[in-house]
Amino acid sequence: MGMMLRILVGLLLCTSALAQQKFITVASTTSTEQSGLFRHLLPVFEARTGIQVRVVALGTGQALDMGKRGDADVVFVHAKPLEEKFLAEGFGVQRFEVMYNDFVLVGPKSDLAKVGGSKDIVAAMQKIRAAQAPFASRGDKSGTHFAEVELWKVAGMDIAKDKGAWYRETGSGMGPTLNTASGMNAYALTDRGTWLAFKNRGDLVISVEGDQRLFNQYGVMLVNPAKHPHVKKEMGQAFVDWVISPEGQRSIADYRIGGEQLFFPNAAK
Repeated sequence: MGMMLRILVGLLLCTSALAQQKFITVASTTSTEQSGLFRHLLPVFEARTGIQVRVVALGTGQALDMGKRGDADVVFVHAKPLEEKFLAEGFGVQRFEVMYNDFVLVGPKSDLAKVGGSKDIVAAMQKIRAAQAPFASRGDKSGTHFAEVELWKVAGMDIAKDKGAWYRETGSGMGPTLNTASGMNAYALTDRGTWLAFKNRGDLVISVEGDQRLFNQYGVMLVNPAKHPHVKKEMGQAFVDWVISPEGQRSIADYRIGGEQLFFPNAAK
């Protein structure tokens, strides 16, 4: 009996160890994390599949680097040109569009650059630069930072050369950057999801929204197991498949703060 009991205990320990190992690592963005989307989505996926998802929230550039190193099973990010490069270099299997929202320019009510209420983000950036109004940038090679640098380019500026004391790089995620902007009464580019979830607004309000250049698309990719054989191919693919499935898409659409929808599913477009 003692022997039998020991075998049973051993089997139970093995089973629980296996259960604990049923997880994948998803490298994603601070915007999907800090907006609260994952807290809403992941319990639904876990209940459906028994697979736990461990999210590492970084800027898109760092999340893709993590995928390149094979330190993640899936990447879920938002900078299409960088994602396409990741695919072209053979680090991802296939890219699926998942959802979109938009970027907004927020700034202080005092509106030193006089851009409030505008729909023209490029003209607004030019006015901010001309007024040398305080601007808080993530400066972290994230999807949002990538979008911001591209907007400065369209506005005729190489921000790396043209920045002065008015331009503050935080080197951190969206939430901390909004905190900096709030503390400095500075302008900042943010995804709308993080803005809606952000409580410490101080005098910040939305200054510019609705320009088609502010469209913000998210994509998901399985990290290529041909490059990194330890990638959890089946479980990672199960996550990708679920996120773009009708149930996953509905779950994304259902996530709201104060009645306002944060992300708009578009996998089926």
